[in-house]
Amino acid sequence: MLSRQAIAKVTQARNCLVASTRGLAVSSPNQERDLVNFPARVRPIEKAPVRLLVFPEEWFTALYPKTGVTGPYMALGGVATFLCSKEFFVMEHDFYVGIGLAIVLTFVVKQVGPDYTASINKELDEEEAALKAIRQNEIDGCLQMIAAEEASQANTTAYADIIAAKKEAVGLQLEGVYRARLQDAYTQVKKKLDYQLETANVVRRMEQKHMVDWIIGNVKKSI
Repeated sequence: MLSRQAIAKVTQARNCLVASTRGLAVSSPNQERDLVNFPARVRPIEKAPVRLLVFPEEWFTALYPKTGVTGPYMALGGVATFLCSKEFFVMEHDFYVGIGLAIVLTFVVKQVGPDYTASINKELDEEEAALKAIRQNEIDGCLQMIAAEEASQANTTAYADIIAAKKEAVGLQLEGVYRARLQDAYTQVKKKLDYQLETANVVRRMEQKHMVDWIIGNVKKSI
């Protein structure tokens, strides 16, 4: 009886765990996350600062308010003394070989490490520059396409203005032709009127002259 109940409980717990896992797997990301106070974690480029080559700086910073500046060092010394005194850490010949190896490796790292690090950083900078160049080229290409599209749109807008200007110019040309033809008609009409006026003046002068000659001739005949 107890074994059946235990099996039932285990099965129920397993089902709950699977359901919760599926719920976490298919759950959508929270869109209301406070990215200002809780930003996304960024992978650091440089290593975190350490003390004594292996111990993180955060440990010492966390212990300073409670133990003071020397507290972490005393804790490390006490733990090391305890391990050595209780022979949890046995100092046999391999220990001294390790000390010598550590000294040699430290010397090698100090002598070769900076140049090697500089060369590795140079290669990484070159690779990063190449990748950034690809990205920047894509950005420049997109910006050029955007500028070309904006210029095309501006030209399209200017095309309407050009059409309006051309229509206005054609209108001015038509107005000029109309005024020229009107002036030509006025000139022709004026010439005809001047001709009629001059004809009437000539006829009147001829009549006056004929009248004067007729009168003078009659007067002479009467004398």
